[in-house]
Amino acid sequence: MTAKRIIIVHGGAWNIPNSLIDLHKAAVAESASIGMKMLTNGGSSIDAVESAVRSMEDKVFFNAGKGAARNSEGELELDAMIMDGATLKAGGVAAVKNIFHPITLARRVMELTDHVLIVGDGARKFARKCGIVEQRIEDLLSRDEAKLYDELNSKPATVKKLFAGDTVGAVAIDVDGNITAGTSTGGLSGKLPGRVGDTPLPGCGAYADNQSGGVSATGWGEAITRVVLSKHACDLMVKGVSSQEACEAAVGMLAQKVKGWGGLIGIDAKGGLGVAYNTGRMARAFLTEEMNTPKPSV
Repeated sequence: MTAKRIIIVHGGAWNIPNSLIDLHKAAVAESASIGMKMLTNGGSSIDAVESAVRSMEDKVFFNAGKGAARNSEGELELDAMIMDGATLKAGGVAAVKNIFHPITLARRVMELTDHVLIVGDGARKFARKCGIVEQRIEDLLSRDEAKLYDELNSKPATVKKLFAGDTVGAVAIDVDGNITAGTSTGGLSGKLPGRVGDTPLPGCGAYADNQSGGVSATGWGEAITRVVLSKHACDLMVKGVSSQEACEAAVGMLAQKVKGWGGLIGIDAKGGLGVAYNTGRMARAFLTEEMNTPKPSV
């Protein structure tokens, strides 16, 4: 018996301004369509998640890939992770510089090494070994982000700490019932060099297990990490809780225990979808094989 092919994506949980709503909805819809095309053409859930996240890393208005936020020294340090629910193998990169698509580098870590996480210069060296070309910071940075960086550095540190931007992520289930989750981010604007948030850490920024489901998180990384948010949601799913109920419970726990904020998308082992967030808005879209077009929301 084959499973129903499904993909759900997010473009970050934060107070998305009205002027960016249409851009965000179009981008997450496109991402979901790209992932579903991969699934319907025989690709795995890993292929679908990587391609969907790559499409959002190409958008300069998301805090990932080309549009990533700069740290306090004006540099880009990117984090990403992907996890295969069939094997529980995961690959992540953190604080890696000058890479357009860190999600692809994270997949290389998962598939070509016995490691889970490679960081900094080590990640750059591994990228070169894999034939992944480095890019200039000028090619990765959007004009809007450069303006934001200047504005943030004129404000108190407490204001800078609260800006997270649009981390991106995806969860997919393929025809074989295998679930994959992935997340990619530029992290906090104005962060200290070397800071690593939840995104590249299994169980925090994402988690996938065919026995329970898959989840991708976004929001304030330090709080998400403290409660291992994505694994918490999957642990609820394995007990029979639906993806929607699990995501809602996990976000509620995030707020209650550590006064954290953010959001989750998920797919449980039965193919049920879940979305929950406690921010003003969260860009997301989903697509199943029965649907002609994705359904985006903010």
